[in-house]
Amino acid sequence: MTTIKEKDLTRILTAPEIPHAKPKMGRVAVLHTTPETVIEDYARLMDLAGYKEALTPGRKTFLKVNISWQHYYPACSTAPWQLDGVIQKLKADRWPDITAAHNGTVVVDPVEGRANNKHAAVEDKHGLAHVTLDVPPVKWVRYQPKAKMIALDEIYNGEIYIPEVFPGTNIIQLPTVKTHVFTTMTGAMKNAFGGLLHRYRHWTHAKIHETLVDLLQIQKEIHSGLFAVMDGTFAGDGPGPRAMRIHTKNVILASADQVAIDAVAARMMGFDPMTIPMIRIGHEMGLGVGNPSEIEFLGDDVKGVNWGFSPNESTLASRGQKLIYHGPLKPLENVLLRTWVAPWSYFASNVYHNEYWLRFVGRKRVAEAMKTPWGQLFQKY
Repeated sequence: MTTIKEKDLTRILTAPEIPHAKPKMGRVAVLHTTPETVIEDYARLMDLAGYKEALTPGRKTFLKVNISWQHYYPACSTAPWQLDGVIQKLKADRWPDITAAHNGTVVVDPVEGRANNKHAAVEDKHGLAHVTLDVPPVKWVRYQPKAKMIALDEIYNGEIYIPEVFPGTNIIQLPTVKTHVFTTMTGAMKNAFGGLLHRYRHWTHAKIHETLVDLLQIQKEIHSGLFAVMDGTFAGDGPGPRAMRIHTKNVILASADQVAIDAVAARMMGFDPMTIPMIRIGHEMGLGVGNPSEIEFLGDDVKGVNWGFSPNESTLASRGQKLIYHGPLKPLENVLLRTWVAPWSYFASNVYHNEYWLRFVGRKRVAEAMKTPWGQLFQKY
């Protein structure tokens, strides 16, 4: 990693030729969709949610693709039709300079994931450039946030790094509607986790909610525009983001308000958004609107939707992690996660998810999902 000169970063972020978009907060668009109409529905959704107001014209726009597993598992990672719909809409509106941004983790291979989730097929079809944020030539540079950090300064001893390519650009987050073993649900706020933190991002899991709020503050500082498009055609329930039960829900969401879109998705899954710390803290800090009663709904009426998803389920792997982050193994956290011992935990997670769970549980669920209209659409990409 290299350190960007403070005067250069200040120039990038405050130059008058880079106006920052100021969209209306607390506005979320939701539409019901079908495999036959999903591409045109994404176009209508983005217009409803005011994406042109949220993004700054003339700036590079990154599409932050989510890859939570290198294997295809419905609702786990950005859907190919989600990526396809957003690209087609931007191209139809002659939006310039679009790049897909991928990231890996210590347990996810981004190259394999990009292929298996059909992201490569979509990007190649449109001739879209892509970058993998964790590997060269992308550089990571030290960044000093203007806002007071809740957790990141302490976790990283005041040395926060971000991708050098991000400052001064628009970004569109592309999450899916799913639950999560550490954050109850995961959506737009969590989607920034891979893009703005390097491979040591697992150090933050003990304070994950505070971390996601910090990352939202950083996004608002460095990006000229911020928008989210969320896919709920398949939705994931249970111990996400991987070992989930798959449901066909046929909805798509979009918003310039990262807190509000997560709140709406959480409410649809059956959770009280204001009991989820990242949403509540973001709301209280004025970073977005987390209280559904204060959110303006556009598109189809989903105010009464409650899917009854199950919160805070765990897998064998996540139970072990929680013992480290919040349980009796807490005193050993630094040793287990920040020394030569750490790769053993990555190995254990890979063995559990890839060799055991996917083989004996997940593949049967994927096979059933492939029989649905959405599964058939996936196979056409």
